[in-house]
Amino acid sequence: METAEIRRRFVAHFERHAHTVVPSASLLLDDPNLLFVNAGMVPFKPYFLGQETAPYDRAVSVQKCVRTLDIEEVGKTTRHGTFFQMCGNFSFGDYFKEGAIRFAWELITGSVADGGLGFDPEKIWVTVLPSDTEAKELWRSIAGLPDERIQERGLKDNYWNMGVPGPGGPCSEIYIDRGPEYGPDGGPNADEDRFLEIWNLVFMQESLSAVRAKDDFDVEGPLPAQNIDTGMGLERVAYLLQGKQNMYEIDEVFPVIQRASELTGRSYGANEQDDVRFRVVADHVRSALMLIGDGVTPGNEGRGYVLRRLLRRAVRSMRLLGFEDRALPELLPVSMSKMKVSYPELESDFERISRVAYAEEDAFRKTLAAGTQIFDQAAEEVRSSGSTTLAGAKAFALHDTYGFPIDLTLEMASEAGLQVDESGFRALMTEQRERAKADARAKKGQHADTGVYRGILDAHGPTEWLAYETLETESRALAVLRSGERASALAEGEVGELVLDRTPFYAESGGQAADAGVIEFDGGKLEVLDVQRPVRGLVVHQVRVLEGELDPARALHAKVDAEWRTGARQAHSGTHVVHAALRQVLGPTALQAGSYNRPGYLRLDFGWTQGLTPGQLHDIEHVSNEALRADLPVGWQYMTLAEAKEWGAIALFGETYDDTKVRVVEIGGPWSRELCGGTHVEHSSQIGTLVVTGESSVGSGNRRIEAFTGLEGFAYLARERDVVGQLTGLLKAQPDDLVGRVSELVDRLKAAEKEVEKARLAQILAAAGELAAGAQDVDGVAVVAHRVDGAGGGDVRTLAMDIRSRLGAGRPAVVVVIGVADGKVSVVAATNEAARERGLSANGLVRAVGPLLGGKGGGKDDVAQGGGTDTSRVDEALGVVAADVARTVSGA
Repeated sequence: METAEIRRRFVAHFERHAHTVVPSASLLLDDPNLLFVNAGMVPFKPYFLGQETAPYDRAVSVQKCVRTLDIEEVGKTTRHGTFFQMCGNFSFGDYFKEGAIRFAWELITGSVADGGLGFDPEKIWVTVLPSDTEAKELWRSIAGLPDERIQERGLKDNYWNMGVPGPGGPCSEIYIDRGPEYGPDGGPNADEDRFLEIWNLVFMQESLSAVRAKDDFDVEGPLPAQNIDTGMGLERVAYLLQGKQNMYEIDEVFPVIQRASELTGRSYGANEQDDVRFRVVADHVRSALMLIGDGVTPGNEGRGYVLRRLLRRAVRSMRLLGFEDRALPELLPVSMSKMKVSYPELESDFERISRVAYAEEDAFRKTLAAGTQIFDQAAEEVRSSGSTTLAGAKAFALHDTYGFPIDLTLEMASEAGLQVDESGFRALMTEQRERAKADARAKKGQHADTGVYRGILDAHGPTEWLAYETLETESRALAVLRSGERASALAEGEVGELVLDRTPFYAESGGQAADAGVIEFDGGKLEVLDVQRPVRGLVVHQVRVLEGELDPARALHAKVDAEWRTGARQAHSGTHVVHAALRQVLGPTALQAGSYNRPGYLRLDFGWTQGLTPGQLHDIEHVSNEALRADLPVGWQYMTLAEAKEWGAIALFGETYDDTKVRVVEIGGPWSRELCGGTHVEHSSQIGTLVVTGESSVGSGNRRIEAFTGLEGFAYLARERDVVGQLTGLLKAQPDDLVGRVSELVDRLKAAEKEVEKARLAQILAAAGELAAGAQDVDGVAVVAHRVDGAGGGDVRTLAMDIRSRLGAGRPAVVVVIGVADGKVSVVAATNEAARERGLSANGLVRAVGPLLGGKGGGKDDVAQGGGTDTSRVDEALGVVAADVARTVSGA
């Protein structure tokens, strides 16, 4: 049975039992505590935590998941995969243990002809918590399982909680006996390779007040409503039903291994080392496909780093299998052709997905070419020194200079029989890397306990939000908070939070900054600093008391700064215009990956692997301003998510949308249609102007455009005009001639600098004859040791070689020239053949003076060079030269 068919049967089974089918959420669900969605229940967390009311009593989903802790284990076991799909059914205060067990048993043992999965009931074992006698009895009565196939396990295995105070409860796991060839008999307690877990049924029935560990927590009491959360591993069920040995051999994954085998000429199953590499390739290619499909682009931080690591491990595994050509163009389409059955959007978006992946492979191939050679040299130096540990500084240099991720260095070191000083590497990374600013939303309370906000919402209901309709409301305070806790009042000068029954203020979302404004009352005024939605339905204002004392009983007048809102509307609509212009100029795959807009300013991030040309930027700006001049109507309407997608509206990666109602904003009809909750102008001409000010990289595969709108756009152009006016006055030229005149001046300046450099070098070399003529005789060897101030490495080498040639070949000659420039020291030593015959070495001379100069160097016997940082000991170093020559020729 193919994986997609198992998936279909799971959903259909629960749909027949009145479950609402919920599409998979994006892997980038907006949860500050998760890098990726890693379990099927994650999108339903707000319902289980009581932060939001579930819009349905029963739900079923097949959720895309990624787990990153097991990347090193991928390919080595049968069960570790980076990307996987979790089938789940959920009950929110509806059915409980009896329903969950009955639904699961009917599906897994139901006949294939009737839509079931067809597992042999005699092969099924389950586990329960010892104290959960109810679940044990239900397994007996519903499934007819004998006691010996209902095993008890403790809290670590059969109790679920989220690791924090909140819901918890016992769980019951379902196992399939794979047969004696996989291990000893005795059920899951005896062997979990033979007895493979496929499904976990979680019975949420208790409220936990403290959680210290998985098996150490305090139970506050029963939950007000009992819930069900289950998870069935789709890949595990697939390889059982397909008669395969592991998840890498199922129909959605194995074709990549087959193609990799064809490309490399190696057979899967021939040896374990190659098999692990084949599995890594198959897992990582599929995982990368799904991550890029959901909007991740390669980078050096967070999600982008995980993707980069997956792609690079896949490419390197192919190289270790003997394939050194571009691998991803051969493998990614194979994975897409299998996964598109369940996720058709992968095919329609494959041009963008493949462009991102292939660009990353091309960049990594360059990295490998340079970095591998450096690593091999470093590894050889470590072995030569008798050590087995690669220094943290060397690992850091590989990362910083050659782009080698530390995990790649660790892998290569392990293969070479070496260790890496990881702590030293991490220390250097900490010193070098600027701490990224915390996500703005996290700073505004996203990580905070939302219980106090939930309590306000439960007590008073949702805020009447009027930002689309008005800029002013008469309001009353529902709650005043200080430092996240209820307060009776706020004194003048204090900063706190205020919840109103109704508000005209726009809360930050969708990239649009929150409104500014004031809230007034009799004898006082509040400045609104920020507006957020910590829980759905509740709008919270961060305020500073400018005058008076805020008493919750006072009548309040909330007033948005009209100028601020006008600028914000212009910028947000401008963002949509730029996005549409991007797609018109670059093509439909140039999709927005993030945005930020505030009054008069916008920035838009989009997936693209190359910098834009000046011509492309000009075209984007031109198309944008044509749209403004056309005075396109701007409108919005509500519809279901399915209707919006059918209408062609663009949904942004990582955003969460309500299935039943979304807001679609359109500019000029189909020219721009996006799902958006922001505030907008009514006609495109109201944006005023749109001035593109820059384009830059914000990580591999991601670019950023910045622009000004409205009055800020005109102000920017005015500043540019003033600069042009000043230049025309200084250069006595017309504006159209400025570029030519400036270019001419630059050329003349470069030519003058070359002449100055030529004269300086001639001055340095002019001394060569005099220095050669004044060479010191040391035991028959002509020695010149000279200091040159203002000379760098190239000049020093040129002078040293000139002096050596002037000394001739008749007698032994040694030249050491030390240059000092910009606080750095450069040293070059040169010897002629006669000097080398007497045992003198340029390499030896550089090594002799190097420590005095605070550096080192080396080279050959005829010419060597080095450098240092201690300019105070140059003369002392020059004095060492004659002594070293005398010691060498005398044999002392």
